Amino acid sequence: MAEHVDVLVVGAGLSGIGAGCHLTMKCPDKTFAILESRDAIGGTWDLFRYPGIRSDSDMFTLGFPFRPWPEPKAIADGPSILSYIKDTAREYNVDSKIRFHHRVVRSSWSSEDARWTVDVERTDTGETVQFTCSFLFMCAGYYRYDEGFTPDFPGRDRFQGPVIHPQHWPEDLDYAGKRVVVIGSGATAVTLLPSLAEKAAHVTMLQRSPTYIVALPAVDPLAKPLMRFLPNRVALSTLRWKNVLMSMLSFQLSRKRPQIMKAIIRKGLEKSLPADFDIDTHFKPRYNPWDQRLCLVPDGDLFKVLRDGRASVVTDTIETFTENGIQLSSGQNLEADIIITATGLQMLAFGGLVMTVDGEEVKLPEKVGYKGMMLSDVPNMAAAIGYTNASWTLKCDLICEYVCRLLNHMDETGMRQVTPRWREATLPDRPFVDLNSGYVLRSVDNFPKQGEEPPWRLYQNYIRDVLMIRRGSLDDEAIEFSNPTSAAA
Repeated sequence: MAEHVDVLVVGAGLSGIGAGCHLTMKCPDKTFAILESRDAIGGTWDLFRYPGIRSDSDMFTLGFPFRPWPEPKAIADGPSILSYIKDTAREYNVDSKIRFHHRVVRSSWSSEDARWTVDVERTDTGETVQFTCSFLFMCAGYYRYDEGFTPDFPGRDRFQGPVIHPQHWPEDLDYAGKRVVVIGSGATAVTLLPSLAEKAAHVTMLQRSPTYIVALPAVDPLAKPLMRFLPNRVALSTLRWKNVLMSMLSFQLSRKRPQIMKAIIRKGLEKSLPADFDIDTHFKPRYNPWDQRLCLVPDGDLFKVLRDGRASVVTDTIETFTENGIQLSSGQNLEADIIITATGLQMLAFGGLVMTVDGEEVKLPEKVGYKGMMLSDVPNMAAAIGYTNASWTLKCDLICEYVCRLLNHMDETGMRQVTPRWREATLPDRPFVDLNSGYVLRSVDNFPKQGEEPPWRLYQNYIRDVLMIRRGSLDDEAIEFSNPTSAAA
């Protein structure tokens, strides 16, 4: 028989553990379980094992506000973040609620019964089991965990060495003294370059086009004095809000005065790179800042290995792989012993879950996102999806708060079903994820839409979301509460 819980959380990564903690604190009478398809806690921070993996957001905002990041080091390495997530799960007893090797494949909502029936595949045994729940909370992120994105490079089979995607980094890879080419220019590539350069003979970052890259201190310069003279929680809250406001300022300046932001970034590059470095070719993107995510390099580690010659940047396109490297369109040959394809992720909405509502399949491109977390005409379901222009956890934490408020409100009013209703005659055409990064553009048509006005509009603005999600009314004109009665009753 199907096991029933009040809330079923999908995913045991940063947002899933956060959801479990919020439910424990704010809905203590609710039963819940967390389903995780893999065999470990941590999501991204357990899956990715490539050298140097680290956060690209500061930990004062990426960490949980109810259990603040305790270290002055703001840009943390992957193993430290994973330990922090595990410790949080243990402290709040959320780890006991996790069912590993449980991959959710299908969910069916019945208005008559006011519950979801969820089909789950056991990834360890292959068997299928069922859960039922009154509320489904998706915390599975928005990319595929089993496969990254790698273009179809001509002549790939000719190359005699290993070709590796960072999402599947082999533990036994020996790159000491080897020539390594990293294809890509995003956060993963700029993280790999200085880390690989510590042992490799030489590392080349081969990019088709440049990315905006900004150097910041790994240790927040205000952290130690604040933590020394203020109570710990006050100091950490101050650091959190300082970084929230700084990231908002950066984003707003990029959107409203992009030339000023470009000049600020350029000045940082000129200070960090040799005087004769060709910044225009290698670090001057064709788009405005925050049209795609900015890349963060702690303490300018990328620029250090470029200055001392242990690494280099080549901006060109690939003609073909060869037996011993890559031939470029310009005619240049890059010799390599190992090629790393840091070419991005594959986005996957709601973990690939197939949903039906009263027997009708939910087609995501035909749905509109409500407050960035629920879907039009889909009852009793929310998804924790973080910001694209700031820390992931900032938005996910607000969503977890909202879900707990919503559940408690439904209990107080005796309602069993809550459904956002898009009442316009036509769907909006604004994409749900508003970035022009390659990984977004490849998959954006498979995601819901967003509207032009709140509560259907995503502003990517933490303060606006605090007012709308944390402080706003639960019962607005776009949401419908109901109490369906079963035919048997």
